[in-house]
Amino acid sequence: MKLEKRHFLNYSILIPYLLLSVLGLIVVYSTTSALAIQKGLSPFGMIRSQGIFFVLSLITILITYKVKLNVLKKKGFIGIFIIAETILLLLSRFITDTVNGAHGWLSFGGFSIQPAEYLKIIIVWYLALVFSKKQEEIQRYDYQALTHNQWLPRDLSDWRWMVLFLIAIVVIMPDLGNATILALTTLIMISASGIAYRWFSSLLAILVGGSTVLLYSIQLIGVERFSKIPVFGYVAKRFSAFYNPFNDLSDSGHQLANSYYAMSNGGWFGLGLGNSIEKQGYLPEAHTDFVFSIVIEELGFVGASLILALLFFLILRIILVGIRARDPFNSMMAIGIGGMLLTQTFINIGGISGLIPSTGVTFPFLSQGGNSLWVLSIAIALVLNIDASEKRALATQEDPSYEKPQKIQSYY
Repeated sequence: MKLEKRHFLNYSILIPYLLLSVLGLIVVYSTTSALAIQKGLSPFGMIRSQGIFFVLSLITILITYKVKLNVLKKKGFIGIFIIAETILLLLSRFITDTVNGAHGWLSFGGFSIQPAEYLKIIIVWYLALVFSKKQEEIQRYDYQALTHNQWLPRDLSDWRWMVLFLIAIVVIMPDLGNATILALTTLIMISASGIAYRWFSSLLAILVGGSTVLLYSIQLIGVERFSKIPVFGYVAKRFSAFYNPFNDLSDSGHQLANSYYAMSNGGWFGLGLGNSIEKQGYLPEAHTDFVFSIVIEELGFVGASLILALLFFLILRIILVGIRARDPFNSMMAIGIGGMLLTQTFINIGGISGLIPSTGVTFPFLSQGGNSLWVLSIAIALVLNIDASEKRALATQEDPSYEKPQKIQSYY
């Protein structure tokens, strides 16, 4: 019997994805219907839009699941996506109006796209392709295989310049939230590329130390002076709220303070689905950035913990696919996607709880946003495809199609 991919569908990834997506539709309706009614609008407006993207996401999963992974290993193919993404990013930065103090949206009739969301997948894809082709060199030369023994690359085609250029465009939107996700995902993929573990420890220490120094420096310099920097001006109020949200409840601290109130209202078991007080206009962006605060208010600590457990189970299963994959490209793709999801979750939870400054990052699957849901669905489809391809190759006693190793060069 011919073994098809459908025989190896990973339900431990698909089912959590479906549960979180359906739960997201319920949460979107719960967080948007009350305000819509107050404004005289249909309470089903937001959920209708989110539902359309969910159906579109399911179709996309079906198509992506059937794609041959060898297609993704072609430089020319990803090159087309990088060029298209760069054009969309530049257009969204320079020809569009600001939304909440930042650019980043392109509208076509009644349809809007946020190019920075799609860049997450493209960065993971690009780095997986680059690093998977360097496995032989990494085993022999460690990190020097990635840097060519040059901390500052001289070749403009170096992968570091490409990643830095794409992230820089996102920074100048300004969209520090997505830029942070991209940067952290890149660090995770570098650490998982096969370099020695000591370099992961070094990168982590630099990241934690640098972030701590930055936050204390902003506090010493003063948020007002910091806000004069063009890129950071729009998030200056959020940094001010991070230090003490209760100093200015009517302005900079309003959002974070109401996030605290929402979580406090929830207690252990919540007020009940649909019974949130803070979503009645008190907590801004209750359906996007701060949606999980409303989830805690309505479902309580117990309900929110179960949702987080389901999400972390999904992330762990994705990373496990990457660990078990024998093909380096497949492994890097799955680990990169898992890292991307983990980073986005951490930044959102950190922002609504005041552990880190809020940067406008949505909560995976639950926040309202068709672009975010679509990107996450593409990511899930790629992992399902990778897992099925690896299992089918193993079942038929055939190794995945490895790239022929390139000639190893010396970097000394």
